[in-house]
Amino acid sequence: MEYNQPNNTKFGQFGGQYVAETLMPAVLELQKAYEQAKNDEQFQKEFAYYMQYYVGRPSPLYLASQLTKKYGGAKIYLKRDELNHTGSHKINNCIGQILLAKRMGKKRIIAETGAGQHGVATATVCALFNIPCTIYMGAKDVERQAPNVFRMKLLGAEVIAVKTGSQSLKNAINDAMRDWISNANDTYYLLGTVTGPHPYPAMVRDFHSIIGKEAKEQHFQAEGKLPDALIACIGGGSNAIGLFHAFLNDSSVKMFGVEAAGKGLSSNEHAASISKGEIAVLHGNKTFFLQDDDGQIQDAHSISAGLDYPGIGPEHAYLHSIGRVKYESATDHEALDSFQELCKVEGIIPALESAHGLSFACKLAAKMNKDQSIIVNLSGRGDKDIFTVAKALGVNL
Repeated sequence: MEYNQPNNTKFGQFGGQYVAETLMPAVLELQKAYEQAKNDEQFQKEFAYYMQYYVGRPSPLYLASQLTKKYGGAKIYLKRDELNHTGSHKINNCIGQILLAKRMGKKRIIAETGAGQHGVATATVCALFNIPCTIYMGAKDVERQAPNVFRMKLLGAEVIAVKTGSQSLKNAINDAMRDWISNANDTYYLLGTVTGPHPYPAMVRDFHSIIGKEAKEQHFQAEGKLPDALIACIGGGSNAIGLFHAFLNDSSVKMFGVEAAGKGLSSNEHAASISKGEIAVLHGNKTFFLQDDDGQIQDAHSISAGLDYPGIGPEHAYLHSIGRVKYESATDHEALDSFQELCKVEGIIPALESAHGLSFACKLAAKMNKDQSIIVNLSGRGDKDIFTVAKALGVNL
């Protein structure tokens, strides 16, 4: 099956531009600006320059030999995007969007963040280009991601703790969109994942597609063939689609997105929107969201703040609907185990988000042959999570 990028605002029935009438001019302005920029050779050259010399790409594709040996099956490769400047994949998209904001003549940046990695990356690029920024973050996430909050402030950002609702990523997006509606003329909303109104899902994916392009070339150099499987954690889904996109037409490559099962899919405390959600409209797009019996959006739960979102990017919803990508899940407990395991076996401290993907990857590798290989996207480093992990393990820091 050949995967074709939809040429309108939707992926099948998913996506769209479901925004207030007052915001529609800003969305259409952004859509037009991005269409022009992505076909502009100078824009692409500038993006490539910062990817190489500021972000530090390409990130390595590392054979986790000790982990591979432990599970005794397929070779486990880690796409090490945690080695990027700022410590996660988020900087790819932030560089792309700040260049676009400059091109559009915007004077102020706003953003939302959950785990804080997108907030740090946004604050970083705003410092680099001397543009003031305001970052909305759920009050619960401000507390559990204190190191990243301090990093944002060091970089000059204003951080606003959102105290409504579940005080997490969903509420941060709500407040960021309200700000955008009020200040659309001079403000650029630097959205952090592959959700929201078109063109965000496609644009953010395009900036992150560098992950999969590099991984494809690197795996060919290492193994002389395509990998047998790709695995990435899924919240909104930006790191996953970044890895998957270059391989979507390679039918031999299986792909797995790993959602946060929280305290179990049978509980109400998880963030598995594909496994347990239904189709709805929120934050400008139509996709799968966790809902109650009355159709109200439910609060999500994950030990990892970056996966603590009740929805999924619309392209992932589409890939699920056509069966191209399989969506699995890992619990808080399984992610904690994988977090500790990678520390002890490979000397790498992963983000709790990435640990969800690792958990499933190790189980999958054990069932595969030794001549096969898989790539896991290590989307972030775990420095930000040490307080959360210590609390979960009963360790007093």
